[in-house]
Amino acid sequence: MSTHDNRRIYDFAAIGVGPFNLGLAALTEPVEGVEGIFLEQRESFDWHPGMMLEPAHLQVPFMADLVTLADPTSPYSFLNFLKQTGRLYRFYIRENFYPLRAEYNQYCQWVAGQLASVRFGTAVLDTAYDGGVYRLTVSGPDGTEVLFARRLVLGTGTSPYVPEAGADIVAGAADRSGGVAFHNADYLARKAELQQRRSITILGSGQSAAEIYHELLQEADVHGYQLNWVTRSGRFFPLEYTKLTLEMTSPEYVDYFHGLPQERRDHLNKTQKNLYKGINSDLIDAIYDLLYAKSLSGMVNSQLLTHSTLTGAQWDPAAGTHTLQFHHGEQGASYTLDSEAVVFATGYGYREPAFLAGVQDRIARDSAGRFDVDRNYSTGVVPGEIFVQNAELHTHGFVTPDLGMGAYRNSCILREITGREVYPVERSIAFQQFGSPAAAVPAGGSPAGAAVPGTVSGVEAEVPA
Repeated sequence: MSTHDNRRIYDFAAIGVGPFNLGLAALTEPVEGVEGIFLEQRESFDWHPGMMLEPAHLQVPFMADLVTLADPTSPYSFLNFLKQTGRLYRFYIRENFYPLRAEYNQYCQWVAGQLASVRFGTAVLDTAYDGGVYRLTVSGPDGTEVLFARRLVLGTGTSPYVPEAGADIVAGAADRSGGVAFHNADYLARKAELQQRRSITILGSGQSAAEIYHELLQEADVHGYQLNWVTRSGRFFPLEYTKLTLEMTSPEYVDYFHGLPQERRDHLNKTQKNLYKGINSDLIDAIYDLLYAKSLSGMVNSQLLTHSTLTGAQWDPAAGTHTLQFHHGEQGASYTLDSEAVVFATGYGYREPAFLAGVQDRIARDSAGRFDVDRNYSTGVVPGEIFVQNAELHTHGFVTPDLGMGAYRNSCILREITGREVYPVERSIAFQQFGSPAAAVPAGGSPAGAAVPGTVSGVEAEVPA
């Protein structure tokens, strides 16, 4: 932090406080000579409150907390949270590496409550660039004010995504002109209303869809509703979680992926969804076992439909149902399904925040108009000036939303901001190579992809210095 013309200028302003920017705040806190400010429009930290189902847990181990993989000695670790809240021995006896989702939320709230750099209830209205400094107009508890920072870290996160074919019924439900149709982000708040309907359809094939289906299936007999689960995928894919696959959440794979042409990266992102959007295999088994148990007393009033893409949806007020149109991808057939309530467990997507309108000339773009994110997570026209958190799926691959890579990314960002490696940045952790072997020699030729500085497995990459 510095002052200029009697202005307080932060080294960086981080906008949006989800787990990734909260981790950056925790890792920055003990670092001398650098000061950041973290701005969040919500009144407090609350991570996916609509999906805090009681038994739900993270799909990554506790070491993927905000700080441990960058600094195992940090006082902001999950284990220290357990110690300070008197639950360390209970967690130990539980013998399960995966924290409950509600427990992880409590942990993040515990960390946020200790960091003076984090300001909740503060919305960024506008940004501008003037004389080497970003000027942020913000609205907070004390009214409107202007803050100054030399760099930005964008961590505004992703927003609920509803496919275009279902947008009208969700909009109609929101303005009370239609029935019950909403994104799963609101599931817990509307669960009771949902269970008053005679039929419920869940759209989606990921963990959230599976958790909701399993919970509603358990109580279907009590409430007497018919339950459908529909996905456009070919089957209900399990999350691939074998150890050699987990090595793809590594600096080397990010190097490899980032070095590929844009078209190849986009293709890979379409084909790798089961690596991070699949369902926990134990939950898949639990769903089958529950269906089996309920089938002992007769056919279960439930349908599981695959290969089915939603092509249209209308609300019929006279019948009190939504008419959902689907196209079966393999058969090429179309069909309809009537349902009183619809839950869209269709994931999240990145939306560029409106407050960036005033600094568009400072942002680098690719040919599709997206952030052109360097290997060091910078997307500014001037390197090391604007950084992104969880907005680089198209440049860094499926590891982008992985909580386990958050501390690594923050270590890289802090290195760029401070000009020194505050926390050791891992370069090589994988046993496997992701590109062609550098020593491969074609018949009658010289070595192909011979190793040169700044390459990983024969693929050019930006390797941290």
